[in-house]
Amino acid sequence: MASQHGPSNAPGRPALVALAGGVGAARFLRGVVQVVPPDSVAAIVNTGDDRLFYGVHVSPDLDIVTYTLAGEIDTERGYGLAGDGTRVVDGLAKLGHETWFRLGDRDLATSLHRTVRLSEGAGLAAIADEVRRAFGVGCRILPMSEDPCPTFVELSGGRRVHFEEYLARDGAPDDVTRVDLEAAAAATPGPGVLDAIAAARTVLVCPSNPVVSIEPILQVPGVRGALRASSAPVVGVSPIIGGAPVKGPADRLLRGTGTEVSALGVAQRYGDLLDGFVIDHADADLAPAIEALGLRVRVEETLMRDASISAQVARSAIEIADELRAGARR
Repeated sequence: MASQHGPSNAPGRPALVALAGGVGAARFLRGVVQVVPPDSVAAIVNTGDDRLFYGVHVSPDLDIVTYTLAGEIDTERGYGLAGDGTRVVDGLAKLGHETWFRLGDRDLATSLHRTVRLSEGAGLAAIADEVRRAFGVGCRILPMSEDPCPTFVELSGGRRVHFEEYLARDGAPDDVTRVDLEAAAAATPGPGVLDAIAAARTVLVCPSNPVVSIEPILQVPGVRGALRASSAPVVGVSPIIGGAPVKGPADRLLRGTGTEVSALGVAQRYGDLLDGFVIDHADADLAPAIEALGLRVRVEETLMRDASISAQVARSAIEIADELRAGARR
């Protein structure tokens, strides 16, 4: 729908930038594009989960965001394509391959396209744009980097595993001691990432896992600096409701890296990155403590069970940014 909030300031120069991981970000973004024109939005998406599976380059968060915005996500699982089969993976299992990463047949086609195009010399950003256009997605989807940026999780006993091994193979055990984002910290920002931040009137931090979805983006050199240099208000949405994540292992990763599992803990972890924060009604009692950090707080229902709730959460975050812009600027 048309919006009063931040029209696009020029073709290809988004008025709203969102820092995004996978499932939580995708559900939030489906609300954002109801509140503002999709072509005014750029999602900068985590690529720390990227990995080769079955010989193809899989970009889990890029694909979750694309499939969700296209209305084709498997809503029950939160990833993959609705109605997809697994004949290829099942066939590989019969041949003795490990198939703990359950990649659907049509999902495999997306990753195979990505792999073929990479072999032809295309960059990950150009490929992400091809995929989102093929799926009819209006907002820009920008990989945080085109460099390999694997996120590793360190566990008790000295074990160290790729995040997808930790999550999909091992079931996200609780004995996290450290998360290694060194690859992201040595990477180059993806094409368009810093320009999008510089052009933004509003920056939203999606309700994604702070440790392995948002912080890899922030670790990419130049991203934090661009956010600090921008006059755009930065507003986050808490991924924690009532002391627990809606989905995924954010609680285990936050605890393992020394952060309280609460909306307040997340706000404290982000520190001076944020100007505003949307929290759930279940955490309303934390609002004064979060406001004491210098943030403008809005209390909403943030469990995004459907697109209408997603839109209301997005509207609240954008309204905070509008209020901050209208008042004293940072």
